[in-house]
Amino acid sequence: MTGLVVPLLLSLKVAGWATLFAAVLGTAAAFGLAHWRSRWCNFVDSVLTLPLVLPPTVMGYYLLVLFGRRGWLGVWLAHWNIELVFTWQGAVLAATVVAFPLVLKSARAAFEEVDPQLCNAARILGTSEAAIFFRVVLPLASRGIFAGVLLAFARALGEFGATLMIAGNIPGRTQTLSIAIYEAVQAGNDDLANILVLVTSITCIVVLLLAGHFLPAYGRRGSKR
Repeated sequence: MTGLVVPLLLSLKVAGWATLFAAVLGTAAAFGLAHWRSRWCNFVDSVLTLPLVLPPTVMGYYLLVLFGRRGWLGVWLAHWNIELVFTWQGAVLAATVVAFPLVLKSARAAFEEVDPQLCNAARILGTSEAAIFFRVVLPLASRGIFAGVLLAFARALGEFGATLMIAGNIPGRTQTLSIAIYEAVQAGNDDLANILVLVTSITCIVVLLLAGHFLPAYGRRGSKR
């Protein structure tokens, strides 16, 4: 039972924190890209979307180069006694990076669907830019953003390659559900592997059903314009 509960709780904790970070960073980046008029916009969007297409092990290698003990950022973090390699925080970092593009793409599409005339009307009424964002833009784009957040949670929950590269496989500390499944299969423990796969599959199906509840409604609203 411990072989199921511990990885499940750790996975939920990692996915929860990763989804929070991806939601904040992805929404901010999406809003910036949706309103940035530059020839570099598509290039920046492509770079930020790379985690969707790069092999997870490649993404994990990049993270090691940046945040490892001798990495560019790892050396700086060491001065503050912050260690990410072989920690659950490293797993959060890996899950955040791979989940980020899902929020970015969905949120950017949602922001671009907001009618700019509504924002202009709010400006005429003397509403500040911050108030326009929180009271006009964000509510109108919330369904698309929330759908992306749900997909990001499912992606973070199932992250394997990048997590294994930077966080390793330490039972009770960095062994998430996907890594526990891999270890159970390698050890020939089919019963545990079947249970872990079932739990992961059910969780992801529920999340996808919830995301699907928001995506079609958002798409229909945009198609009416």
